[in-house]
Amino acid sequence: MSHILQRYANLLVNYCVEIKKGEKLFVRTTTLAEPLVREVYRAAIKAGAIVEVEMAFREQNRILINEGSEHQLKYPSMQYKKAMEEFDGYIYIRAPFNLREDQNNNAKNAGIRSVAMKPISQTYFKRTATRDLKRNLCQYPTQAAAQNAGMSLEEYEDFVFNACRLYDDDPIESWLSVRKHQQAIVDVLNKRERVRYRNEHFDITFSTKGRKWINSDGQTNMPSGEVYTSPVEDSVNGTIHFDFPGVYMGHEVENVTLWVKDGLIEKWEAKKGQTFLNHIFEIEGTRRFGEAAIGTNFNINKLTKNILFDEKIGGSVHMAIGQSYLQCGGKNESSIHWDMIAGMMKNGEIYADDEKIYERGKFLFL
Repeated sequence: MSHILQRYANLLVNYCVEIKKGEKLFVRTTTLAEPLVREVYRAAIKAGAIVEVEMAFREQNRILINEGSEHQLKYPSMQYKKAMEEFDGYIYIRAPFNLREDQNNNAKNAGIRSVAMKPISQTYFKRTATRDLKRNLCQYPTQAAAQNAGMSLEEYEDFVFNACRLYDDDPIESWLSVRKHQQAIVDVLNKRERVRYRNEHFDITFSTKGRKWINSDGQTNMPSGEVYTSPVEDSVNGTIHFDFPGVYMGHEVENVTLWVKDGLIEKWEAKKGQTFLNHIFEIEGTRRFGEAAIGTNFNINKLTKNILFDEKIGGSVHMAIGQSYLQCGGKNESSIHWDMIAGMMKNGEIYADDEKIYERGKFLFL
């Protein structure tokens, strides 16, 4: 395990956030990820960085949300605030104790906390859009995540490391190959202005005029393997059905269907989690889309109910409600950015300016 964690840390520090001598790196996770944090710290120190680490303990956020006063709820971590405003690199390592520990939090208090954190979130989005803040979101295997994925911890470790290409002879070279392959895709998409996703369950169109498709090559997410954009906000029309279940804020939601007219989500339905979905659509900015994307990572070949992996599944598409990506030209603002996923391997098609460019998980021009 120590050898693979050293490889993981080297990839995160030297490829994902490309830390240089004298730069400041902020690492945020839980105490469960201490073995990986140790190696990330070592790699960053060798690179000459100044490193700050914040590790949350079990149910820390739950205690704050349910037992904190309004004054406490409005007070952000000064270390986190300073890092988002001033640091050069940010690695956030997901390492959950319990994926449901925030599920029954006090909704009013959670709302106060969300509003209080919004200015820092906006700073984060602005700085990461220009890579002024080089950030990476990754995963450390824990029992909670493994159980949620329906795997033993050993199986889940293997899944995570394989998805990150850590078993390859040179993981950094492997991700550079991914970058080259996906660049051919975004080069085509960036010459088109209208996109259509369809399969036997949905048909939705959107404009990307004036917007940019991004090659997600493992630098901002590890693992990655997707191309994405922010659609023109009032251009989305049609119906989209997300057949992959997802977990958001500790709530599991399944079989979501959205009906959209001129960019506004007018109607929504979920076979599971309808009440939570209703609550989400009361939040400012959530009834418009902030992202449209295509998953390309065929090393991720099973659903794990973890959006970091599931949205990258080869042969899938996803769309996110809420916050847009500024680096794509998106303008929608929200405290929410929730990716929802649809499979395309069976009868999925993608059209760009009325030309079919994708069928059943494969780009036809590659």
